[in-house]
Amino acid sequence: MSKSIVDRFLAIFGSNAIGVLASLLATPVIVRLLGSRRYGEYAFMLSVLSILLLFVNAGIYDGIRKFLKESDRPERWADHVFSFYSRVGIALSVAIVAAIAVTVQTGVLARHLGPRFERYFLLIGATVVTQQAFASLRSALMGFDREDISEMLFVVNKLLAVGLGLALVVLGYGVSGLIAAKLAANTVTTLAGGVATARFIDYRYLLTLAPDDFPRGRLLRFNLASIVLFGLFLSIKHVDILLLQFLRGSAATGYYKAALNLAEFVWFVPRIVQTTLLHSTSELWSEERYDAITEISTKVTRYSLLFTALLVIGLGTLAEPTVRLYYGAEFQPSVLPLVVLLPGAMGFAVARPILAIGQGKGEFRYLIYATGGASVINLVLNLTLIPVFGILGAAVATTVGYFSMFLFHVYSARHIGFDPLADLRLPNIVATMALATVGIVVLATAIQSIPLTFLVVPAAGFLLYVGVAVAVGAVSVEEMRELREQVPV
Repeated sequence: MSKSIVDRFLAIFGSNAIGVLASLLATPVIVRLLGSRRYGEYAFMLSVLSILLLFVNAGIYDGIRKFLKESDRPERWADHVFSFYSRVGIALSVAIVAAIAVTVQTGVLARHLGPRFERYFLLIGATVVTQQAFASLRSALMGFDREDISEMLFVVNKLLAVGLGLALVVLGYGVSGLIAAKLAANTVTTLAGGVATARFIDYRYLLTLAPDDFPRGRLLRFNLASIVLFGLFLSIKHVDILLLQFLRGSAATGYYKAALNLAEFVWFVPRIVQTTLLHSTSELWSEERYDAITEISTKVTRYSLLFTALLVIGLGTLAEPTVRLYYGAEFQPSVLPLVVLLPGAMGFAVARPILAIGQGKGEFRYLIYATGGASVINLVLNLTLIPVFGILGAAVATTVGYFSMFLFHVYSARHIGFDPLADLRLPNIVATMALATVGIVVLATAIQSIPLTFLVVPAAGFLLYVGVAVAVGAVSVEEMRELREQVPV
């Protein structure tokens, strides 16, 4: 991986680490204050927000980063790209807000979900507008290689949302308070992001149409293809939550969301790599540096698989005490779904960087085929299993859908023009996982004290895992030294 990609990754890693840490510390408090039912309602509204943002911002956030990085472009190219996508985003935001207002006015939400959901949806509508604006500004800063600014704003956004949200929940505002906190954080960081981006973008072009030779069609096609792709992507992530809310109620949704939160923790690093690689590899694709792309993809895939496998082994071994300590005894029903979700979460994690590299080229056909195949499997299994088995059925369906993402996207990558498995060393990784699992399970079983378990097992398990990985050749000493040199202390 080039030094520039490593620098970008480190900037995004730092901001996401702070965001994840803030969420990890706040979630147990929020869960205990809300209870399983209201936490289920909050999980449902977060899924609704993600789906609405798909139509407002998915293609725009990625499109700004991709097209700003393309070389050999005419004068004022960046101004026109940002302004064009901003106008599209404003139009889509207005349409979403209008649709929410009509839905609330007709009373559909009150009849099917309850009167309190009308308030939730109105707050979500305002949040969509502010989050779209903030995401566009953050994307522009990334496109100008100013991750130092974009990620500082991201950290401020997360800390504001978490801190204010906790305060409002304590004051009794519940789910509405959490959504309002996100709205307030978006507003503050959008204003700050607007000031920062003004150094690189002339906002007067927001009121000026692009010249006739500006490739509006190409940008819109990328936007529409991104919406289709990430509509399928988000359906895999959220269809289980939506179906559980309607078929099993808020309490079951809360238990399942608790398991899902922990399972999705294994995406932490691959999600950051995904964000980094789209605009980084877009530049490489435009320069036709195909060998560099394959080298990056195979290293990223192997390292992502090794890292997520370590988290899956550790979290699976300590699933019951983790749930009990993190969420409380009330959430004991979350333990088995968590264990079932982990293998699929690992496959999904490894698929994310592969998807980003393919998207960087701008060819969506095979990406849509791959994600669509996984989406159909996920939907059919959830519709079949949730009515019969509840949250366990959702976990089985989702883990199969998640893991199929990895298989399908390896297929799509080879058709797009790179091979993420060129140096995977799968037998070595399997051997690492098997030997390390035995050692970690034996160690965890031998320790009877829960506090001592959490103190000893993660650290000892990590050292054991790295030692085994080097011993069996899943990663070499030279590669470890290279990573150490690229990542400053």
